[in-house]
Amino acid sequence: MGEASDKIKEMMAVKAKIQKMGGEKAIAKQKKDGKLTARERLDLFFDSGTFRELDVFVRHRCVNFGMDKVDIPSDGVITGHGLVDGRPVFAFAQDFTARAGSLGEMHAKKICKVMDLALKSGTPVVGFNDSGGARIQEGVDALYGYGEIFYRNSTSSGVIPQISAIMGPTAGGAVYSPAMTDYVFMVKNTSHMFITGPQVIKSVTGEEISFEDLGGAMTHNEKSGVAHFACESDADAIERIRKLLSFLPSNNVEDPPIIDTGDDPGRIDPALDTLVPVDVNQSYDMKDIIHAIVDNGDFFEPHEHYAKNIIVGFGRLNGRSIGIIANQPKFLAGCLDIDASDKATRFIRFCDAFNIPILTFADVPGYLPGSDQEWGGIIRHGAKLLWCYSEATVPKLLVIVRKDYGGAYIAMSSKHLGADMAYAWPTAEIAVMGAEGAANIIHRREIQDSEDPAGKRREKVEEYKKIFSNPYIAANRGYIDDIIVPSETRPRLIESLEILAGKRQALPPKKHGNIPA
Repeated sequence: MGEASDKIKEMMAVKAKIQKMGGEKAIAKQKKDGKLTARERLDLFFDSGTFRELDVFVRHRCVNFGMDKVDIPSDGVITGHGLVDGRPVFAFAQDFTARAGSLGEMHAKKICKVMDLALKSGTPVVGFNDSGGARIQEGVDALYGYGEIFYRNSTSSGVIPQISAIMGPTAGGAVYSPAMTDYVFMVKNTSHMFITGPQVIKSVTGEEISFEDLGGAMTHNEKSGVAHFACESDADAIERIRKLLSFLPSNNVEDPPIIDTGDDPGRIDPALDTLVPVDVNQSYDMKDIIHAIVDNGDFFEPHEHYAKNIIVGFGRLNGRSIGIIANQPKFLAGCLDIDASDKATRFIRFCDAFNIPILTFADVPGYLPGSDQEWGGIIRHGAKLLWCYSEATVPKLLVIVRKDYGGAYIAMSSKHLGADMAYAWPTAEIAVMGAEGAANIIHRREIQDSEDPAGKRREKVEEYKKIFSNPYIAANRGYIDDIIVPSETRPRLIESLEILAGKRQALPPKKHGNIPA
């Protein structure tokens, strides 16, 4: 009995030493930099007392460059599982205090083990990235480790939610795994992502740039679109990840959880009847409509700072998760462009993969004109939007709020791309183009030959508006299912969502389509 007790004490002592991570000095520096430790992040992320660590005793086996004498607690990464709001989740957290969280063979094997377990069990996986990059002393073994992780990112995509939190440096090959996951969270001032750092850029091109400007949180949230959230702190990022998970199912064969939000499904909002300006050239905030319609006004928005002319995000209708896509008239008049198309299409595919119904609010004058857009490939990028709406088999709801012109009308979840229920407000204008442009084309000769060209143009513009700048012709053709009172939009959408909850649609058998690049 005594010998067994001694063995337990020995094991506990070894584990306690490992759990001290890189030591007091390294931990103090981590704190000074405004960062939580890897273990603190996991403790904050999981429900209290539910985290169970795996592979705590794993050690590297590198002997090159004196590494046989170097001890790296937990080989620089902490892995395991726990509960988030009572639901199981796997996670790993790189430990920057232990040899800068550098990735080597065993470090990668630990991450791959939890990724494999997550995939087999149909459980989300969250990675807290804080690493100096590849462990150079291990050479190709480190590259092997990255490749194994990338392979699993691809295999798991569309099967389980994969979320990355960048909570320190992430450079070189380390950036690709987060980019292959579904959502990337970054922390302002403490997290960075880049392929090549400022020093390399300066030596090669002569350009001088700071870490923050090159790959900081706001850079990747505003300019590149690589990151979806810019958080104020580690704790803020963790809180937001937990909220994101609340909207999602655990895997692709489950439906998202239904939550009692306490918001009346029959609630109407009279303010919506006068929210949209009569003047089609006047802007308004589409988020006011979204907040008025979703449960308790709660709208969770990825990519808030990127391609602001389109909005994507999650809300609930009578407790059911829903993905929302909406044009934003406040930016570029709500036009579709390259970045907006990319932003919306990836969101559509995510929702479709995880059985989240899609609700679209349309107010779009068309695609953004200009040589930059054409040379940048607006044709192929815009085609993605058509592709992804057509491909999605989840319930698809559409509300046409105001302008819905030309090819953009088709692209914004029209009936022709498979919308199940399409509604229009009385303020909707569904046409090939705006009245001004249409009148100038149709009646060009008549206007030119008139004694009063300006007056004749105004006359023809009004004539076109009366005929086409309304929702009635589309309703006559059955391209929209009903013209509804704006204040009643919420209950109508909830009714539609309930009736479509059992929707089943199969696509033609194929390995996969070839999405526009």
